[in-house]
Parts: sequence; structure tokens; C-alpha cells
Amino acid sequence: MTQPQHPDRPAKSSRRALLLGLSAAIALPLLQGCFPVVATGVGAGAAMVSDRRTSGTYVEDEGIEWKVAARIRERFGDGVHVNVTSYNRNVLLTGEAPSETVRGQLDGIVAGVEHVRGVVNEVAIAPNSNLTARGNDTLITSNVKARMIDAGTVTAHNIKVVTEANVVFLLGIVTRSEADAAAEVARTSQGVRKVVRVFEYISDEEARRLDNPTGARRN
Repeated sequence: MTQPQHPDRPAKSSRRALLLGLSAAIALPLLQGCFPVVATGVGAGAAMVSDRRTSGTYVEDEGIEWKVAARIRERFGDGVHVNVTSYNRNVLLTGEAPSETVRGQLDGIVAGVEHVRGVVNEVAIAPNSNLTARGNDTLITSNVKARMIDAGTVTAHNIKVVTEANVVFLLGIVTRSEADAAAEVARTSQGVRKVVRVFEYISDEEARRLDNPTGARRN
């Protein structure tokens, strides 16, 4: 699959100076849109600084996830179990739907949300998973993240890990070598039956540029 191109990003030194304003910027749309107030403040600000996405895209991803999930609930209620993950405005759908018709309708819901660039629909045709299965998926995600940190072969904050029915999905803006290292950690983690890469690939040079807070300004 041809990976989408992404524009140059501002230097992370600029992000540090804007953290206070960005925290307020997050809070305002959340309040106006009746979003639940989560993951804001210092924690969200620190995450934005270390992320390869622009700060604006980071905020947009949070809003996309909430909007898509809300529209799915409004449309189907408890008739589906769908997890929504947005990374660099590309949306990953995981979970279960009762029919192929319903599964297909999810694509339309995502497409109707502002700022979405694309959708990867990995929803299975199956009954909704139970709480035990979902709890197990959460444990797998935590274990994979911890092993990435321990391995030291990949910068864990550049990789987003999502687990559904023991299948691990990996998202991020990464180099090929980073992708391979992350996939290997996930593949060899306990309980994982499959690894799916949902990466956007960049060159080693671009990765260094994005990770360098004192690098040349990116407009």
C-alpha cells in the first residue's frame, strides 16, 4: 500500500514554547463539543512534544477518535463493538460487527468526519467480544509497550499499539528499520497471534529531522 505523504513539520523546540497554549486549545474544543475531559494538561503536552505528528494533528486525532466513536454509538448502539484509533488522521477500526453490511457502513461514518485522510477497517464479522477477552487484549498491549521500552531497539513513543482478539496493530510514523524492530517485539510477545503493520514510512533522514528539537525550521 502506498503510504500517504505528509508535509514538513515545525521543529519540536517551537512545540515546547506552545505547550501552555496548546493545552488550552485542547480544552476549548473538548468543552464546546461536550467531549469527555481526558488526557489533557501536562501529560498530553509532554506526549505532543515527543510525537512525530504536528501538535495540531495530535489534537485532531483525539477529536477524530471521539467523533467517530460517538457517531458509531448513535447509529448502532450496543449492536457493534468498535474501537477507533486515529494516527496522523488515518483511522484504524477494530472490533466486531454483526454483518458485512454493518461493517461497510462504518467506512461511511468515518469518511463523514472532518480531517480524516483514510480508513483501515479491520472490524471482524463476529459477536461482540466479552470483557474477559478485552481485558486480555489490554494486558497484551501493555506487555508489548513494556517490551519495546526494555528492548531499546525502537523508540516506544513513536509506536502506537492496539490489540484486538490477540492481534496486535502497530501505528506510527517510522522508518523501515523501526517498523521491523517494533514488529519483532510484538510478534514475540506472549499471547500475540498476529501482527498487523499500519505504519507510515519515512526515511532515516526525515526521522532524524523530526526527532531533532533544534533542527531546521519546518514550515
